[in-house]
Amino acid sequence: PDRRGTKAAAHFILDIPALGSSVIDVRLAPIDAASQPVLFDEVLARRRAEADEFYAAVQSKIPDADQRLAQRQAFAGMLWSKQYYGYDIRRWLQGDPLQPPPPRERQFGRNTDWGHLALGDPGKTSGGDIISMPDKWEYPWFASWDLGFHGVILSLIDPDFAKSQLMMLTQARVLHPNGQMPAYEWSFSDVNPPVMAWAAFRAYEIDCKLKGTADIVFLERIFHKLMLNFTWWVNREDRDGRNIFQGGFLGLDNVGPFNLKKELPGGAHLDQSDGTAWVATFALNMMRIALELSKTNHVFEDLATKFFEHFIYISEAIHATGGAGATGLWDDQDKFYYDVLRSPGKSDEVLRIRSVVGLAPLFATEILLQDFTEPLPHFADRMNWFVHHRPDLAKLVSNWREPNRQGYRLLSLLRRYRLSCVLARMLDEKEFLSDFGIRSLSKYHKDHPYRVHQGDETISVEYAPGEGTTRMYGGNSNWRGPIWLPINYLIIDALHKLHKFYGDEYKVECPTGSGIIMTLEGVALELTRRLQRLFAREPTGRRAYLGESKRQWEDPNFQDRLIFYEHFDGDNGRGLGASHQTGWTGLIALLFSAPD
Repeated sequence: PDRRGTKAAAHFILDIPALGSSVIDVRLAPIDAASQPVLFDEVLARRRAEADEFYAAVQSKIPDADQRLAQRQAFAGMLWSKQYYGYDIRRWLQGDPLQPPPPRERQFGRNTDWGHLALGDPGKTSGGDIISMPDKWEYPWFASWDLGFHGVILSLIDPDFAKSQLMMLTQARVLHPNGQMPAYEWSFSDVNPPVMAWAAFRAYEIDCKLKGTADIVFLERIFHKLMLNFTWWVNREDRDGRNIFQGGFLGLDNVGPFNLKKELPGGAHLDQSDGTAWVATFALNMMRIALELSKTNHVFEDLATKFFEHFIYISEAIHATGGAGATGLWDDQDKFYYDVLRSPGKSDEVLRIRSVVGLAPLFATEILLQDFTEPLPHFADRMNWFVHHRPDLAKLVSNWREPNRQGYRLLSLLRRYRLSCVLARMLDEKEFLSDFGIRSLSKYHKDHPYRVHQGDETISVEYAPGEGTTRMYGGNSNWRGPIWLPINYLIIDALHKLHKFYGDEYKVECPTGSGIIMTLEGVALELTRRLQRLFAREPTGRRAYLGESKRQWEDPNFQDRLIFYEHFDGDNGRGLGASHQTGWTGLIALLFSAPD
C-alpha cells in the first residue's frame, strides 16, 4: 500500500502448484497511514511485555538490575545465534548434478571420511537442523564442545531446544560409526574435549528443576549414544593401553609447545594431563548418569560399575610413579600436573608448563548423594571390593568410601593434599588468579618462559595475556594467558561440589599469600564475582571488557549494549577474539544466577 495516502490497496492472485494449482485471491484493505505506527508500537509493546514477564520469572532471584541486564543480553545472544545449518558430505563430494564435477582433490581432502554425516537433511520432518552457533558472524559453524556449553546455558530459558541440541550430535547421521563425535566443520576428525556427558546431565538437572519432572527418556537416549563415544576414546586415544590419554588437539589451541594436529618428530607422543583428566571426568559423568537411570531400571547398575572402575584405573595411571611405562602426570617436585613427552629411546620429559592442562584434573569431581547398599547392591559390592582387595587404588581417590555428616560421598582425582597444592597455585595472583578470573597460563611464565628442544628447533611458551604471539593454529586464538569462560565455569562447578563434601571445615587462602581464609564455596563465589566484573558497570560507567574504549562506555547508545567476546585479557579483562561470540561466553548468564 501507498504510505502517502489512504486509498491505495493491494490485490494479488496467487497460483500455487503445491496446493493443487489452487488460485488464491488475496486482497489487502486500505490502511490509514497515520495509524500504521500505532499498530506497530502496539505489537512491539505487547511482545516486549511478554518478554519482560518471561525474564521476570527467570531472574526473580537476581536483585541487581545491571546483572539482570547482562544476563538477559547473554540469553539474547544465545537465541540470536541460532541458524539453519546444512552440510551433507556425500552430496558435497558428488557435487551438483547440474554443474561441472567438483575438483578431484575434494575426494581426498578434509572430512572425506565422514560421508555418513548429513546435517540439514530436508527429508527430516522438522525441515532441517537449527543449530546454536558460537557466532553467526565470524564463526558460523558448530563446534561440539561449544555446543555442550550452549546446551547448559539454553536449558535455563528453553530446555527442550537445549536437549535437542545435545541429542543432535549423537544421532546416527552425525556420530561417526566408530563412535567419534565431530569436532567442528573445519575438521570433524579433530578431537574436542568430551564435555557432552557433563552437559547432558546438567541440562537434565536444570530441566527437572524447572518442570518438576525428570526427562528419563532424554537421559537414557543420550546415555546409550555417549557410551559409543566413550568407547571410541578408550580404544583410539589411549595409545599404549595405560589409561593415559593423548587426545591430540583438545580445543586448547596454543596452550602447549606443539601443534598437536601434527605428528611429533621421531615417533614421540605426548601423554596429556588434560586429555587424561577429560576422560576421567567423562567416566564420572557417565557413572553419575547410570546411577540416576538405575533408580528406575537396575540394568544400568552394571554400567555405573563399569564407569566407576574406569575412573579408578585412570586415577591409578595419572598418579603412577616409577617402573617401566609407569610415568604418571603428577609432579611431586612442583606439586602440579604436567604433560609428559615420551620419545623412543629417550627418557620421559616432564613439560613443566603451568597451564589449564594442570588444572583440568579438578574437573574430575563428582558427589554421590545416596547410600547404595540397599538400592544398588551390586554397585556397592564393587566399591567395597576395591576397598578390601585393591587398597592401593582405593587410597588414590578422594573420600568415596565413607560419607560425610550429610551423607555425601566424594569421587575426585585430587585427594585433599593434592587439592590444596593445586589450589595454592591456582589462587596465586602471581600465577593463575586474575582480577577477572582464572588465566589459561600462569603469569610465572612471563619472566620464566618454558623452552623445549625438538631437534634443531627450540620452542618457547611464555605468558601472553592478550593477543597471541604465535601463529600456531592460525594465530587467531590464544590460550597462553587470557581468561576463558568455559574453563572458569568448570572450575567453579567443581568447587561447589567439593564444598558439599568438605563443608566449612576445609578452608584455603584466597588469594594465596593474602591471609584471607575461605571455604571452597567462598572461593567459588569469589571467582564468580571476579568473572562478573568483566561485564559489571563501574561507577564511572565503564565495563572492564571494553578496555579503554571511552566511546563505548560513555555514549548511552553503547554503554548498555553488551558485547560477549570469545575470551578476555588475563591482566585487564579486555575483550578479545570474536567480538560478539555469545557462545560459551554466555556461561556468564549462569554465573548471574544463584548456585543450585
